[in-house]
Amino acid sequence: MHMGHSEFAHAEKTVSVTFYLDDPHALTDTDQAVWELKAAKGQPLLEVAVHAGINIEHACGGVCACSTCHVYVTQGMSECSEAEEDEEDRVEEAPGLQINSRLCCQAIVEGDGPIVVHVPSWNRNAVKEVPH
Repeated sequence: MHMGHSEFAHAEKTVSVTFYLDDPHALTDTDQAVWELKAAKGQPLLEVAVHAGINIEHACGGVCACSTCHVYVTQGMSECSEAEEDEEDRVEEAPGLQINSRLCCQAIVEGDGPIVVHVPSWNRNAVKEVPH
């Protein structure tokens, strides 16, 4: 699945979001394990990652219909939107459930940050679509 550009593509990005990748090569084709990015308020964490080149799996296209974009918010949980019931139901299906588990597609940047996200090694797209 590919995410298109949203209304935040040109919004002012002022919120610090750091992604720690357990398996950076699988998600970015690089060895860079730490990505320090900026997000716009109102932007989903998934969009922040994908637009920076971090290919976090999101089989449903980021509409809260699966749990493939499961991550851990290790700092700044209060800087993100609260999980709604749909997300809580889906995240329970994810491997490695923790108290700081979120679906990256549903965690919306609301505060001033900083936000720190840990992407476990099992969160990767095993089959990448290659353009024809």
